[in-house]
Amino acid sequence: MMAASLAFPVALFVFAAANSWISTNDIADREIERTLDVAHEHALKVFETIDRSLSEVNEIVRNRSDDDLRASSDAMSARLKQLTDALPQLKSVWVFDNKGRALVNSLNLALPHIDFSDRDYYNAHIAEDIGTFIGASLLPRPPYQGAPFFGVSRRRASADGSFTGVVQASVFPEYFEKFYARIGRAPGSFFALGLSNGTILARYPLSGAAKQIDPSGPIGRRIAAHPGGNLITIVAPGDNIERRIGYQRIAGYPIYVSAGLETSAIRDRWLKAISYHLIFGVPATALLFGLLLFALRRTRRLNFEAMKRREAEEALKHGQRLETLGQLTGGVAHDFNNLLTVIRSSVDLLQRPDLAPERRARYIAAISDTVNRAAKLTAQLLAFARRQTLKPEVFDVGQCVRSVTDIIGTLTGAPVEIITHLPDKPLHVDADLGQFETALINIAVNARDAMKGEGRLIITVVACERLPSATMPRKDGYVAVAIADSGSGIPADQFERIFEPFFTTKEVGQGTGLGLSQVFGFAKQSGGEVTVTSEVGKGSIFTLYLPRVADGAGPTLVVDEGAPADGNGLSVLVVEDNRDVGTFTTDALRELGYMTELKHSADAAFDELKRHAGRYDVVFSDVVMPGTSGIELAQAVRHLYPDLPVVLTSGYSHVLAQNGTFGFELLQKPYSIEQLSQVLAKAGNWRKSQREAVS
Repeated sequence: MMAASLAFPVALFVFAAANSWISTNDIADREIERTLDVAHEHALKVFETIDRSLSEVNEIVRNRSDDDLRASSDAMSARLKQLTDALPQLKSVWVFDNKGRALVNSLNLALPHIDFSDRDYYNAHIAEDIGTFIGASLLPRPPYQGAPFFGVSRRRASADGSFTGVVQASVFPEYFEKFYARIGRAPGSFFALGLSNGTILARYPLSGAAKQIDPSGPIGRRIAAHPGGNLITIVAPGDNIERRIGYQRIAGYPIYVSAGLETSAIRDRWLKAISYHLIFGVPATALLFGLLLFALRRTRRLNFEAMKRREAEEALKHGQRLETLGQLTGGVAHDFNNLLTVIRSSVDLLQRPDLAPERRARYIAAISDTVNRAAKLTAQLLAFARRQTLKPEVFDVGQCVRSVTDIIGTLTGAPVEIITHLPDKPLHVDADLGQFETALINIAVNARDAMKGEGRLIITVVACERLPSATMPRKDGYVAVAIADSGSGIPADQFERIFEPFFTTKEVGQGTGLGLSQVFGFAKQSGGEVTVTSEVGKGSIFTLYLPRVADGAGPTLVVDEGAPADGNGLSVLVVEDNRDVGTFTTDALRELGYMTELKHSADAAFDELKRHAGRYDVVFSDVVMPGTSGIELAQAVRHLYPDLPVVLTSGYSHVLAQNGTFGFELLQKPYSIEQLSQVLAKAGNWRKSQREAVS
């Protein structure tokens, strides 16, 4: 903006200056043409008057002899003086004989025998009658004195046409110079009177410069190209001043009159004109630039302050993240240490040689239950972080709420009355059914604790068009599951923290603080939202919004976990970079009748498939591995071996969390031997059925 505040006025000024320059030159040309017309008209009248006077004198002396004229010199001089007195441009009038000697003049002076035959006004008429001749500037011949003059003459002829002498008038150049001084008051004005051969007779301003223009020079050639008249820009010879000049020839005479202005004077006029623009433009531009400079400095100061504020906010956020990380680490360490304590104690007891069978079974059950609790804790953490790999399926929300109500009733106890308001027609969503049920249970358990084990819990399922935070409705809308309790409500100072991980108001050992954070993560990762309204002493309402799907989409069937499935000779290629996990998996599968081959990288597995692809019925691969990932391996197998099924397994993968399973079967870690065998048996049996159908 600061550059524009200078560039735009400068560009505008340049444009105005260019237009002003053109206009100033046009005005100067018109002024030159007007003054040239005046000077031309004046010169034409002067020379016509002189020409008529010479004709009159010629008539007076016609057919009179030289002796007669000498005899009447006094009377003739008086008559000629009358003529010169009437014409201020004339210095004198002379009559010469055919030898170039003066017979009579208007000065009434004694005429010594002086020879004037060398003068141009005399020599021009000897050979022939050329009419009116105008000569160059001359000085009086001694004993006569006075100002310079130029001669205008005509031939004297006898009755038979022979040359008898010359009638001549001496004209003052000063007369023209004074006239030019009167009409040329503008600064830089210029006037000149000259002959067609380049001789300058009079000029203004006066100068001792050259009195002759070279006809073959630049100026002479330009005049020759336009002999009638034109406007030209020249550097005058002698004074070397550049001028804009207009010239015009006087009709009937070998005389040019010119008028002009110095280009410096024209430029001064232009500078004076644009100075008025500068008088207003410069202060306005300076004011605008100053305001922008002030705004720039203020903006920089505000930006500096904003940057400092952002740095302070980032430092505060960093501190808050560190505090949250500390809480998260402490909470995870606390819960996992409790779980590991149970596992470690059970393992130690199992190693006792005299352990009773029933106690051995109890300790093994404790280990299994503790592992399940650890897996659930990990899933809740990933759900909060929106990094859990979901298994979306289409199901009816009303039917799911109806089936999970019994579980909720068991958890809340008989003193808590559960009321459900379910829709008459199915409302389907595409989400992870297990995570949805966990979210409902987490909200219900939180409500039970808020009601201190006694009160009313109302679960309502309705359809809605948009999320509370959205302005535009969704095409298929949303399904809202609202769970209202009659508990103590949420205090205002805790309202913003209820979804933070490990934040809980319960006593130590009564809750992990991950329940509501799981609800929050599941809702966001599923494309929905969770909202809370609460009033202290009157309870809270948690509303879970999930994207609705078309009613025509049928619900996905969920296969329940059963007993371990026998391998019956199915061949499995196991790809696992963790050697302990890989060894456990292959050993367990061999116990169930599977044939296994273990590879510790995707590249090694791919090389194995290139050699013996037909040997295997299913590929079981971890997702996160160094180098080539399990997803890339699965996609390559799908491309090269379309009939070879691939089952993936992962405890966590950001790729799966963001993009899903890419259509592959996924088994979450930690998995049981029952889950593993069932998934592999299902995939392997599908491969066998495909082969049998082809054969």
